[in-house]
Amino acid sequence: MDRLHLISTFVAVVDAGGFAGAARKLNISPPVVTRAINELEAHLGVRLLTRTTRVVRVTEAGARYAEDCRQILAQLNEADEAAGGLHASPRGKLTVTAPVGFGALYVTPVVTEYLSIYPEVNVSCWFMDRVVNMLDEGVDIAVRIGELPDSSMQAIRVGKMRLRVCTTPGYLALHGTPATPEDLERHAIIAASGATSTSEWRMSRQGVPGVVKLHPRLVATTSDTAIAAALTGFGLTNVLHYKVEDHLREGRLTTVLGDYEPPPLPVHVLHREGRHASQKARAFIDLAVERLRARLALL
Repeated sequence: MDRLHLISTFVAVVDAGGFAGAARKLNISPPVVTRAINELEAHLGVRLLTRTTRVVRVTEAGARYAEDCRQILAQLNEADEAAGGLHASPRGKLTVTAPVGFGALYVTPVVTEYLSIYPEVNVSCWFMDRVVNMLDEGVDIAVRIGELPDSSMQAIRVGKMRLRVCTTPGYLALHGTPATPEDLERHAIIAASGATSTSEWRMSRQGVPGVVKLHPRLVATTSDTAIAAALTGFGLTNVLHYKVEDHLREGRLTTVLGDYEPPPLPVHVLHREGRHASQKARAFIDLAVERLRARLALL
């Protein structure tokens, strides 16, 4: 039994989402792929994949095994490169994900610096305001803002991000400045469904986290739209600091209820390779952690 062939074929099936795609990727026939998977499952004594006439799905045991196999294959590749004297030069493709705005402002400079240092690596940036399943979608590294669920991913904290309630100075001149969260009932609220709840905002009282109920006049699907509405002087919105950093610095917006801000949200760099991270992933992680910690420390 060629175990390397079996696990390489299994990972190819998982990544391709089917036997035919794996066969094309590996340049072998579909029956060879089928035999390899059957032999691997017989050897392990567990079902790794569930197959129907239309769909191939990974079982829970298969998902864990696929992740372990990826690490094994990555280590073998690292060993080959080391034997050839290439270990010090990362190469290949890296996929990185982050929230749209944060990715553009904070992660892109890290990516371009990384690419200038390592010319044999290509990076694919997936900047989107949804949580990407790193295992299912083949993402190597993620930058996340917020508390993390329990998972098998390795997380390195690089800083924190505050939520700010803000509006224009002109709005406050016309309508007054709210002194407590209860005062928000008398103000025009702009809520962003993609950033915080549209029916309540997180607030703290003497360090104790809580929420304040809202009746927003305007609900936007993105925080960028909510900020644009706030800039017209229509009302107050609640967004992450990095999204309004320039507006606050240049006086177009101002913050209120600073004494009631909730605890800042943590910012993490996540990866799925543990201490066996590939050379290209480890080099990016090290650079990203250093650069992001330096920038976030200034906020």
